[in-house]
Amino acid sequence: MTAPAEPESRTLIDDLLVEQQQLTAVERFARKHDGLSLPAQSRYYRELIPLTKPQRGEQYAFAVDLDVCTGCKACVSACHSLNGLDEDEIWRNVGLIHGGTVAEPYQQTVTTACHHCVEPACLLGCPVAAYEKDADTGIVRHLDDQCIGCQYCVLKCPYDVPKYSAKRGIVRKCDMCHGRLAAGEAPACVQACPTSAIAIRIVEKSALTARLAPGDRLLPGAFDSTYTQPTTTYNSRRPIPANARPGDDTALRPEHAHWPLIGMLVLTQIAAGLFAAAAALALGNTDVFAVAKAPLAIVAFASLNLGLAVSVLHLGRPLGAWRAFLGLRTSWMSREILAFTIFAGAAAAFSGAAFWERLAGWVPAVRLVERFIQPAQFSVPLAVGTALLGLIGVWCSAMIYVDTRRTFWSRELTFAKFFGTTLLLGSAAAAVVLGWCGLPLGEAARAFALLAAVARTALFGLEFQSTHRALHRTDDPNHRSALVICKLQRPLVIARVLLFATTSVSGVLAITASGFAAAACATLALLLTAAAQVAERYVFFTAVVALRMPGGLPHAKVAKGAKE
Repeated sequence: MTAPAEPESRTLIDDLLVEQQQLTAVERFARKHDGLSLPAQSRYYRELIPLTKPQRGEQYAFAVDLDVCTGCKACVSACHSLNGLDEDEIWRNVGLIHGGTVAEPYQQTVTTACHHCVEPACLLGCPVAAYEKDADTGIVRHLDDQCIGCQYCVLKCPYDVPKYSAKRGIVRKCDMCHGRLAAGEAPACVQACPTSAIAIRIVEKSALTARLAPGDRLLPGAFDSTYTQPTTTYNSRRPIPANARPGDDTALRPEHAHWPLIGMLVLTQIAAGLFAAAAALALGNTDVFAVAKAPLAIVAFASLNLGLAVSVLHLGRPLGAWRAFLGLRTSWMSREILAFTIFAGAAAAFSGAAFWERLAGWVPAVRLVERFIQPAQFSVPLAVGTALLGLIGVWCSAMIYVDTRRTFWSRELTFAKFFGTTLLLGSAAAAVVLGWCGLPLGEAARAFALLAAVARTALFGLEFQSTHRALHRTDDPNHRSALVICKLQRPLVIARVLLFATTSVSGVLAITASGFAAAACATLALLLTAAAQVAERYVFFTAVVALRMPGGLPHAKVAKGAKE
């Protein structure tokens, strides 16, 4: 056996041989764990995330210790950097709630992100199944390659979580850094927090939902938790005062106008109203229907298809819209798309039947079809069926917004506005079409002009009354919407009053005049009415109070947007 080399004769090889006999880094790390001699960074994988995966009926959830949250926004920066977000894109935010008394004031910063709800509204509302709730972890993930950028999840989420990226044409959101969790590492926000205010915990879903009661909220200013059953928990040893409010509780900010949706709603409701007018004539006055069915059908069909074409402009990735049937079971947007697709097919069939006699006169060869079927004979049932399908489409359109649970889009107001607009614009347009068809239809044109005048007055009165009541009652759920309308949109309010006055005068002239003058006045009334309804839809989208988690004090960007 060779004796160890003397110190004076040691070489590098001798040193390496000795080093090989020592414990490896992995072995030293394991021994430190066994002896509870842990490195400082171990809290990121031991104390702030679970060491085991969720079992059946469980899921991961954020847990926030409000007592140690300082509002430093390190979590916001870490989330932004790790996920490579755009400059103006954030998945985690820091808000503020305050209240109490002069003697005992209360102020608390709040870090918020996706709550990975038990019943996610974003997932249930998506028409193309671009969301999934992981069966093992409960994490609600967004599938970027499936998204078409319709932004309905943005409207559905009561916590303002999904964020639309115009550059990519899709929505994106927090996924709890699921890749890091799968590797045993903490999410970026958890690891970056200097006070360990954010942690990942395992919650039992059935127990969480069982203890929820109507009116329960994550924090003051948050939406009713029974809607989506959020899993995030906010813990504090200090009681939150009953008068605590979000820091931006009094901030007024107009929301997005969604111009393609404004155009789509107005045009499709004109079409539905015109087809309803044609059905009314088919059942009540067959002589007028025989003369007017063709022009009514062509105007309504053109309006419907223009509205559907405009709606595509709202999609970030319109080529994927064919997948909209995937959400039929839960999404009202999927149902609306299907309803309007069937409506458009029925409208085409009715238009073909209405134009059959004229088409046969222009192209004699089409008479060969009459050996097998008489298309003109189906005009009446097709008119009635198309009208019913149009009204179903309007119903689905209204339900898209009712289902968001925003009070300004309540069932009563939204259905009154949508079906009122259908009646108003359909009657006004029918009066124009019949007016220009000639004197034999003059009485029917006057009847539709009178119906439009009644609908116009009723709609204006309904909106004036609801806005006036909400404006003067601070406890009204639409008080902030009324403030947005009256303070930030005052010029538009004046313009709408003027439109109502001038449209009413034109409508009266269309009723009392005859011949060319009546048709011209009816046309002017229709154009002004359409402009007024576009303004109403603009208010419908911009004056709604978006549901979100408690925010901070108004920023300069918000104030600028409010002035605009």
